[in-house]
Amino acid sequence: QLQASGGGLVQSGDSLRLSCAASGSDLAAYAVGWFRQAPGKEREGIGCVSRDNKRQYFADSVNGRFTISKENAKNTMYLQMNSLNTEDTAVYYCAADPNPLRCTSGGIKRREFRYWGQGTQVTVSS
Repeated sequence: QLQASGGGLVQSGDSLRLSCAASGSDLAAYAVGWFRQAPGKEREGIGCVSRDNKRQYFADSVNGRFTISKENAKNTMYLQMNSLNTEDTAVYYCAADPNPLRCTSGGIKRREFRYWGQGTQVTVSS
């Protein structure tokens, strides 16, 4: 199971870190990803890290501002978001999948990830 947390209301330009704690499985054995869904829009994949930590992908909309990390000792992954703007307002979801081929430079798709967190709301005000 994945449990996402850390969302909230911030101002444009602020930073925020989302957490996603895993239980029941070792997160080190999974590729991890973050998705977001804004009102009226489809869920989009914004970033991922491969199972072996050798590949990363970030969507153009967040590249250079967002980073993903895993803390194996806590079995938790993080999404660090910097320089937030109003277009980052969305519900954010963490996801994981055991397939070693997950997370390539071509992007990530919702159907590629087996396990999902419940989502956490991020609202960025101007």
